[in-house]
This record gives sequence, structure tokens and C-alpha cells, in this order.
Amino acid sequence: MTHTEGGIRTPDQRLRVFVSSTLKELAIERKFARAAIERLHLAPVMFELGARPHPPRALYRAYLDQSDIFVGIYAERYGWVAPGETVSGLEDEYNLSTDLPKLIYIQDPAPGREPRLVELLNRVRDDDMAAFKSFATPQELRKLLEADLATLLAERFDQSRRPATKPIPIPLAAVERSATMPTALTALIGREAELTSIEDLLSQPSVRLVTLVGSGGIGKTRLALELGRRVGANPDVEVAFVDLSPVRNAALVPNAIAEALGVLDTGDEPVMDKLRTALGDRRMLIVIDNFEQVLEAAPALSRLLAWAAGVTFLVTSRSLLRISAEHAVDVEPLSLPDTTRSLSPRKAMTAAAVALFVERARAVKPDFEATPENVGAIAAICIALDGVPLALELAAARVRLMPPAAILERLDRRLSLLSGGARDLPARQRALRSTIEWSTNLLGPDEKRLLARLGVFAGGFSLEAAESVAGEDADSQSDVVTALGVLVDNSMVRESDRGDRPYFSMLATVREYAVEQLDASGDGGAARDAHAKYYLGFAAHLENDLEGTRQHDIIEQLNDDRDNLRAAARHLLDTKQSDAVTQFAWCLLIYWWVAGLLGEVRAWMEEVLATDQPITERSRAIALYFTRSITLWHDANDHVLPGLTESVDLFRDMHDSVGEGFALIFLALAIVADKQPDTPRAQESLERSVHLLHTADYRWGEAMALVTLGRLALMQNAVPDAIERFEESLRLTRQGHDDLGTTVALQHLGWAQFVNGRTLVSRRLFEESLETAAHIGHAEGVAYGLEGLTAIAAAERRLKRAGRLLSAADELRRQTGLSGANRFSFAERYLAPLLAAENTDRFAKGTASAGLSLDEAVEYALHAD
Repeated sequence: MTHTEGGIRTPDQRLRVFVSSTLKELAIERKFARAAIERLHLAPVMFELGARPHPPRALYRAYLDQSDIFVGIYAERYGWVAPGETVSGLEDEYNLSTDLPKLIYIQDPAPGREPRLVELLNRVRDDDMAAFKSFATPQELRKLLEADLATLLAERFDQSRRPATKPIPIPLAAVERSATMPTALTALIGREAELTSIEDLLSQPSVRLVTLVGSGGIGKTRLALELGRRVGANPDVEVAFVDLSPVRNAALVPNAIAEALGVLDTGDEPVMDKLRTALGDRRMLIVIDNFEQVLEAAPALSRLLAWAAGVTFLVTSRSLLRISAEHAVDVEPLSLPDTTRSLSPRKAMTAAAVALFVERARAVKPDFEATPENVGAIAAICIALDGVPLALELAAARVRLMPPAAILERLDRRLSLLSGGARDLPARQRALRSTIEWSTNLLGPDEKRLLARLGVFAGGFSLEAAESVAGEDADSQSDVVTALGVLVDNSMVRESDRGDRPYFSMLATVREYAVEQLDASGDGGAARDAHAKYYLGFAAHLENDLEGTRQHDIIEQLNDDRDNLRAAARHLLDTKQSDAVTQFAWCLLIYWWVAGLLGEVRAWMEEVLATDQPITERSRAIALYFTRSITLWHDANDHVLPGLTESVDLFRDMHDSVGEGFALIFLALAIVADKQPDTPRAQESLERSVHLLHTADYRWGEAMALVTLGRLALMQNAVPDAIERFEESLRLTRQGHDDLGTTVALQHLGWAQFVNGRTLVSRRLFEESLETAAHIGHAEGVAYGLEGLTAIAAAERRLKRAGRLLSAADELRRQTGLSGANRFSFAERYLAPLLAAENTDRFAKGTASAGLSLDEAVEYALHAD
């Protein structure tokens, strides 16, 4: 066996899960099992995945020998017993699984279960090495398998850990994203030569930018994903993936890169400057997909390469970037079969185009095979489609409804019809476009209309969003679900899961075609209005949940829809819907803060204020609040205090207690930060804020106002008053089960108790704040927690520990774009002087010690002595 006893594979060698079952009888169940396995980023080992130029018995024995987990799925059939054998392949697979962990699932009811299968299952029941469960539906099977695999992996991992290792806290989501490459859901076929060549190119120190150039659907993204996976197998190299398909404005490319790296746009400095700091001396491959629509951003890559010597870019594009560092690699179609000689199925499968077609056909029809009768038609389809992978996938999706000969006949007619009108396109591009058109023409009117409307989404989308965008004239919700299912079955839309929610996406090439059809129909404006209307309602619906027990889940859900949130805001701005876009921003205020998107929101609100259209008082109040408060936190200017004063007055005139209360918090901070601070006026503003927000029963806002009152008291050295305010704020946030507010209150109370001389209490408060901030993915909160514990360590004369914690906090700030603590930071007031006084060799040694990863830093801060 290839697995290591009790061990866990490195990321380049995913655990392999062998699935044993009858093929035709359980074809649907096998698809759901495969989805469960891939959901956990494991590798399914199944007959329908890949070519089979070997006898079946030799094949499954070889597969089993390379597998790590055995999954058996049984219904009614025992399976075929080959001549000269005493047991079926089904039973032979179980016999050969020997020492593999076994998960067994039996369909119930199954009234026609064959006697020999009953005998096998009775033996399986007696095997104390096998987990044994029944299921009724494919959906139930998927849930059971996913849960059991997760449990099995956790147990195996727990056994393989060193006894001294302690549990790692939940990783910080904002930084975790920077190391994530999308999981490829299909095998990469026919690209081994290209992979080797490009890997060699990327390994050369002088090569900093490689562009994979090719037409849409040629397989650039899939090739780039595999290259990223291989490079990422080196533990010394970070890999990040940037999807530019939702980005239409070249100026936003740095923002997209920053987001992929976990760099937060807090609005305090340009994103390019944050990237320069974050990249620093990191050794990293950044994969950027779909650059052709933002070619004007290419100079930004040149600047980043000049700033960060350890960074390499791997870019996919339909056009050259035409910058000096570029090394271009043409991505060609897959190899085609030689039809000048007689073609056997085995020989045909050596051509990558044929192998891909058959593999994709098996995904929709598990018993599909290349046979002497159909191999000619398969080869002709591959040649007609010029070996373009996406075109082959779309054509193969039709195997469920018609044999290859019928596909070829219909495809031939379509290609002939379209070739005259598209001579300005390369042959392979004509083939792909023709295949997309042919595929859509085989759809019904409801599916065609839905596909076009789905083109308005930026990135993925939920089922509820699809139903909303489908339009009011859709006959029923079930019709939308049915039509969406047809699009998924025909590879026009792809489905995945986000927790217990189905989530959908479209390839960039298909989305382009969908948008063309949408705009040609004259329905584009209505569809974009429906898209923005849905996300407006989505934001309003989730507003309250951003403050309570569901806060973590809601933030994750909003992260999934981040590109659509941006697209909705952009449409509202472009159509001069100022009231809608300001309300949209207001509803998600907490999310913009946690997700590090305040810089983008400020830019939207500046557009609102700069518009030549009249805006309402409420829109102006909200826009002034966002633009001035974000600026204040980092660098106050002469516009901040007047702007916030006007915002307060506008909210007050509208009798909006929540809006006025919020604006008063930042007005008080602006008053304190002014060249001539007026502390009594700031105190008065905050006390009114607390009163307004308490009266409005807005607990989260009241807690933030109390924290700010405590800050003001601490600035005046009124430590008991500050502690009282912070404790009051913490009580409110705990009552509301609000993790973000709790983190803020804990950190402030921690510093107040530190100043009060209660170091042990302070330490516990900082530790809890650190754990809570990491749980919700609040990078700034983690940095504050590490800095608080640095102060504790320094006060306790544990100088090496203080140095390590401070280094970890500084590194986190650098990598997330928070390199400059905000102007109200406690660390600036209390920590910096303390460390300056304790700048001994031991502290310097701790600061210079090997850097900790985020997880290691949190683990060290919470558990190491």
C-alpha cells in the first residue's frame, strides 16, 4: 500500500478514496458519493474517472493498491462473476481492501436484493473493521459519507500527532484565504508535457512572469491550477489564486490581488502601497486568472515585481500583457486522433481529446465506453471541435440524451451554418462559440432565458439569487429549479456546496456568451435591476444577524457573495440610485469593517457626494459618515470634523436615533483628534450617543459608544471610570452573543486592567479577545490581541516571549495591510514606551527569531509558556 501507517499525506498527495459498487444500478449514488469525497478535497478512485486500457480486474486491483480508504455502496445486485472466477468483482474488491479503513453503506429498502449479496453483507456486518450504515436516497448517502470521512480523517490525524502538540485554534479567515488554491474537480488530461516545460520555466530565478496565452475554453485555468498545486507542494513557497473574471475595471486589479492575499483595504493608504508592504520578502507564486479584460493593469504587475523580489506571477490571458518581464506560453488544443488509419478504441484513447471526451461523458453516463461502433464518431467530434476542452465538455454532456453519431450529425450542421459568419475568429474560437450556441439551442426557452439572466452574476450565486434574477414572469420557483438543473446537467452551470447551501458558478466563456444574449434580448437592464434589488434585500435581511449569534456564519456567507455585492453597488452607482446604494452600505457596515473593505465603501460614498444629481438628506448623512469616519481613524484632515458635524445634524433632523448615535461616536473622536481638542464637548457627544442608542434598543451601537466613552476616560487617566464603561460594553455584547463587539470590549478592558496593575486579569482578557477575533476572522483584532499579550510578557520580564509576540503581530499587520496601527491604538500609548525601556538583548533576540505563521502565533500566545 502507498499510504503511511498512521500518517497524513502532504498537500500534493491527496488521500485516495476507493468507491466500490455496481456501476449501472448505483450510477446516481456514485455521483453523489464523488461529490462528498471531492467536497473534502480528497481524491475519488472510481472506474468512470479516466481511461481504461487495461482489463477491469487488473484495473481495480491496481486502484485498490494505491488507495487509502475503502467505501462500499450496496443495493440489490451482487454483480457479474467473470469466467473462471468464484466471486464477483464487487466481492473481490471488498476482499482485497484488507487493512484499509472501511465505510459501508447499504440501500434500504432493497426488496430485490440478490442472495449472494445478502451473504456478502452478512459477512461485512461481522467485520469489526467496517463502519456500517443504511441510506434511502443519494442525498442521504452524500451527507453520511461526508460526515463519516470527516470523522475518520480527524481520528487518523489525532492518532498521528505528537503527544505534546496542543489543539490549533480556528485559523483567521482573512489570512487563510491567501494560501488557498481552488480545488480542481476534474482530472487534467493530456497536458503532461506542458506541465513539465512550464514548471521548469517557473523554477528559473530570472523568470518572474509567465503568461499562459490561449483562446477561451482552451484549458488555461485548469493548467494554471495544476501548476499552482505542484509549486505549492514546496513548503517554502506560498501560492495564491486571483480570479479576475468578476473584475471589469483595471483600477480594481490591485484590490483583487490584495483580497486574495488577505490584505485589507481599510482606506488609510493606497492598496498598491499595502501590497508592497505585504509582499516584502515573501517567496510566493501568484496565479492570476482571466487577465484579458483588464490589460491596462499590466503595469501594476511590473511595479509589484520590482518591489518584491521573491514574487512570481503566473497569468492566464487570451492576449499578451506586453510588459518587459513577460514570458509567454501558448496553450494549444488537446491532441487529436489520427483518422487516416483504422482506429481502435484503445488507440483512439491515446489522443488527449478523445480521452477527455470519454471522461466527461462518463461523468453524465457512467457506463459510457469508446467502442468499435462509436469510436469513429467520437474521433470526428474531437476533430470538429479542434480539441478545445470546453467545447468537448459541452458536447460530451449530451451523451446522456443521444449517441456520439447523433451528436456529430447535429454538431456538423451547426458548425457549417456558423463558419461563414465568424471568419474573423480563430478556428478553435469558432469551434467553441459554435458549440456553446449549439448547446444552448438544444435547450428549451425557459433554460435559454435563465442562462442569459444568470450572466449578470459576478462570481458564484445561490439558488435564491438565481430564482430572484430569473424574473417575475418565471412560471414558478420549481420551474427555475428545474431549468437550473438542466443547465447543470449540460455543463453550462456548475454546482458546488457552501455548507448546507447549493452554490452555482459559470465559466467565464459561458458567462460572456450569456451576457451577449441577455443584452441582445433587451433584457439586460431589467436583469441587472433584479440582481441589485436581490442583494439590497439580502443586505437588509442579514443586517441584524451581523450583530448576534449567527455573526460568523453570516460573514462567511457574505464573503461568498462579495463580488456580487460589489456588482450590485456598481450598478446602483451607475444608475444614480444614491438612496439605494447608501442604504446598502449602511446595512452591511459591520461586514465592511470585518472584511477589510472600508476603502472601497468610502470610494462609493465619495461618488455619491460628487454626483451632479440631487440626493436626499439621508443619503448625504450616510455618505458623510462613511467618508469622514474612515478618514478620521487613520489621518484626520480639515474636512473630517465639519463633515461629521453635518452628518450628525442631518440624522437628527430626520429623527434617526441610530444614525445620529453612530455619527456622534466618530464626531467625539474627531473633536478629541482636532488641533484644539474639546474634551467636554466630546464627552457630551458620547453621552448623548449612549442615550440615543440605548433608547433605540440598538445594543451593538450602544456597546461601541460605551467603549469610546471608556477610551476618553482612559485618556484622562480616569481608570476606574474607563473600566466601568468597558465592563458595561462587554455585558451588552455578551448578552447579544456578538463576537466582534465582545472582541473590542475585551481588548479595551484588557488595557484598562493592565494600566490598573491587574496583570493576570489583563492577560486573561487579551487571551479571550485573541481567540474570539481569530474565530470570526478579524485580522486587526488578532493583531491587537497579540500586542496586548506582548505588553503582559514585557511587564513580566519575559522578554524573549515579548519579542516573538511583537514580531508575530508586526508580521500579521504587514501581510494584511494593517502595518501602521491606527492613530488611536493603545499599543502606541502603552506598549511602545514599555518595549523601548526594555530593549535588551533578550528582547532583540526574540524579535529576530524565526517568524511564526498565524496559527503558530495564536497557538504560541495562548499556550506556550
